[in-house]
Amino acid sequence: MNRWIKGAALGLAVVGLMSISVSGGARAETLQSLRGASSIDEADKAPDIAKQKTGERFTRAYRQQPPMVPHKIDKYEIDLKVNQCIGCHDWPQNVKENAPKISETHYLSPTGVRLNKVSGSRWFCSQCHVPQALLDPLVTNTFESAIGQ
Repeated sequence: MNRWIKGAALGLAVVGLMSISVSGGARAETLQSLRGASSIDEADKAPDIAKQKTGERFTRAYRQQPPMVPHKIDKYEIDLKVNQCIGCHDWPQNVKENAPKISETHYLSPTGVRLNKVSGSRWFCSQCHVPQALLDPLVTNTFESAIGQ
């Protein structure tokens, strides 16, 4: 009986492998990639660079919205030790650079203690502040600002 079970299992395994190899070749012809008919070898065209609205500031859509950055920041270094935003926006350099001063809320610790330097919880500016650009929306948006109503 044990020999019969081993023989049946071996036979089923052989039949299964043969059916996979036969049907696998047929399926490969109808398989289409997510790229569609595009070849991987074709050079990809870079997207157009968004025009930034430098100098002017966008109006805020809601009261607590963090101000948007009216200049490029893609090459700015912001890590645990360095924050290039501080060089222009921290007091008193902001006066010399004619740049907006960092909000006083950024000089408070999470427990509310006033600090002489930017709090570690506010150190990574780009978590809230993003560069502004003149772009068409990627998706439809029905948001209406409450400002001015």
